[in-house]
Amino acid sequence: MAIVKPSSRVTEGLPYPLGATWDGLGVNFALFSAHATKVELCLFDSSGKRELERITLPEYTDEVWHGYLPDARPGAVYAYRVHGPFAPEQGHRFNPHKLVLDPYAKGLVGRIDWHPSHFGYRMGHSALDLSFDRRDSAPHMPKCRVIDPAFTWGRDRRPRIAWDRTIFYEAHVKGMTMRHPAVPPALRGTYAGLAVKEVVDYLKALGVTSVELMPIHAFAQDQPLLDKGLRNYWGYNSLGFFAPEPGYSTSGGGISEFKHMVAQLHDAGLEVILDVVYNHTAEGNELGPTLSFKGIDNASYYRLIPDQQRYYINETGTGNTLNLSHPRVLQMVTDSLRYWVEEMHVDGFRFDLATILGREPYGFDEGGGFLDSCRQDPVLSRVKLIAEPWDCGPGGYQVGGFPPGWAEWNDKFRDTVRAYWKGDEGQLPELADRLTASGSVFNRRGRRPHASVNFITAHDGFTLNDLVSYNDKHNDANGEEGRDGHSHNLSWNHGAEGPTDDPEILSLRERQKRNLLATLIFSQGTPMILAGDEFGHSQQGNNNAYCQDNETTWLDWAGVDAAGEALRDFVRHCIALRQHYPILRRGRFLTGQQHPDLDVKDVTWLTPAAAEMVPENWHDPHARCLGMLLDGRAQPTGIRRPGSDATLLLLLNAHHEAVSFTLPTVTGGALWQVLLDTAAETDGVLPAGEAHPLAARSLLLLGLQPAQPAPAHTDADQADSQQQEGDGQAAEMGDKADGGWAGQDARIAKG
Repeated sequence: MAIVKPSSRVTEGLPYPLGATWDGLGVNFALFSAHATKVELCLFDSSGKRELERITLPEYTDEVWHGYLPDARPGAVYAYRVHGPFAPEQGHRFNPHKLVLDPYAKGLVGRIDWHPSHFGYRMGHSALDLSFDRRDSAPHMPKCRVIDPAFTWGRDRRPRIAWDRTIFYEAHVKGMTMRHPAVPPALRGTYAGLAVKEVVDYLKALGVTSVELMPIHAFAQDQPLLDKGLRNYWGYNSLGFFAPEPGYSTSGGGISEFKHMVAQLHDAGLEVILDVVYNHTAEGNELGPTLSFKGIDNASYYRLIPDQQRYYINETGTGNTLNLSHPRVLQMVTDSLRYWVEEMHVDGFRFDLATILGREPYGFDEGGGFLDSCRQDPVLSRVKLIAEPWDCGPGGYQVGGFPPGWAEWNDKFRDTVRAYWKGDEGQLPELADRLTASGSVFNRRGRRPHASVNFITAHDGFTLNDLVSYNDKHNDANGEEGRDGHSHNLSWNHGAEGPTDDPEILSLRERQKRNLLATLIFSQGTPMILAGDEFGHSQQGNNNAYCQDNETTWLDWAGVDAAGEALRDFVRHCIALRQHYPILRRGRFLTGQQHPDLDVKDVTWLTPAAAEMVPENWHDPHARCLGMLLDGRAQPTGIRRPGSDATLLLLLNAHHEAVSFTLPTVTGGALWQVLLDTAAETDGVLPAGEAHPLAARSLLLLGLQPAQPAPAHTDADQADSQQQEGDGQAAEMGDKADGGWAGQDARIAKG
């Protein structure tokens, strides 16, 4: 049934807000185009297959074409045909034969059915993109749908997790739920599936605080991938910045389902962070299709080569680069962000190739228009903003270069920690910096340690299991003859490439997983865990699984074995320790400087002899063992007063042999309580001042036991009492970690 009858009434309407807006009486349509000569609003039946009517938008105000349809209602299906010059050499690619999507569309109907008519030029023509194609693309295009944003949020409250307590969990909507036994088959791979109680409860029990979802903006499936029987699984190919991806919805729309998912996660105290792609679109370069922006106002929306405007600046590696230097494009992006915060209730964003967003025509500028817009915006400045601080353009690597208010993915942490546990030489100076939130990179302009988002693995690259199981990438299934994916992975298979039955190799791999995860969680800064790493998910050595929408990437919840369950319990225990001890997540950078009033250092670096590290120790290329003493008496904030946190000692040994490490004597206690040992060889309490064998390739976290007043009984009784107290505290931490990892892992090791 047609939503809007033919011969619809139309009035002038307003040039704002942009998009299709239901006001309770009718729908206002507004579309920016600085260079168009006419804009036609095309109305379709509810399926989007039959065009019912074309209405010329009657008014043009401040480069916005607009009109108001008093008879239109939510559910109306529409798109545009935009008239203007077809002059590619001047940057204009208008073609009214190509149906184009509203950049502000909140919902989409249908999918792209790839066809030659999607291209504004004649395929096979000698002049290629300089030719003009008159075939109608409408039968093969998705359409836009007018929405009613009404939704009963009820008691929804933003968790507002403090940065120092934040732990990101990078996940894929589909991959999380496609094989989850508690998710009904009809809900698998959807927003509704992610909202299922068992999924939410799992995330809460794991201890993570913020679910970072890979792209959920509507995106296009690449024709070359479809031709090879593959799919764009990751979704970094945006088609619209306001509409949720309909493929993740049971109904094909997704707005209410997405909001319900957010409400369920919020109810459990979990934040929702979106991975967003505002650096490029699915339209590619001059040989790409005309789907939206290219046909609306190519010269405004994209960065074009100044003296050859037929061609696109490609600083993203995808064919085009969105032009955020244009005020209307900048407005579109910030309007989109505010929409997802205010209407969809998300809690923050991770920006793909974020250097692009800070680029001006002269290069990256931390005071660029977009970054300044976010900093001053009363909505955006109060949510979590995380940059992927690199792109493919000149000067594109900008780790540490973003302004205050931003956190950044820190690939320096990834590479250093991987290299250290692999056993590479000369890693200690870099390792110390990474353990303390990379202060050499981020400690400026009042930025805090949380600005460093630390990670060992992410969607792009090996999973944790594959990092310790493969020396080389195995991407044959991608159909690119192994040319895709990074080759410098700093991985190590520990003696066998891929799966093996060798118990020694398997044992060492599990220990290395624990080493890497514990280093991540106990480092200053903000940790990010890749979904599935906590139980050993494998992609069979594929380090670029962007096109694998199948069991390669879908998490196999039912297939988690005993080692996977032990690793999951270990992660829970590590997170519980991090949240229990504030000194593991300080809000100030640890500098190692002596406080003149308190006569204490916040961090002291120790050799295995318990001596403070000196330059020759740092520069010894063969040194692979390091102690990190975190003194709880150190000043926790800018207020000039001593701290009262627990004192912790982190010992790391990447040697292939055990190292005798003398436990330091520290004011305030004489015994060290073992909180975690990745080798599962040590528990209880250890006396200060004595040497302890630190197992090969292992990490040990200890807490200083406060000195007790001398009781009126024998020294032997006192030692027994201290031992019992230490054991009790260790047991308490085990209970907080959902069953206690240490004992369980010890049983597995012995069995």
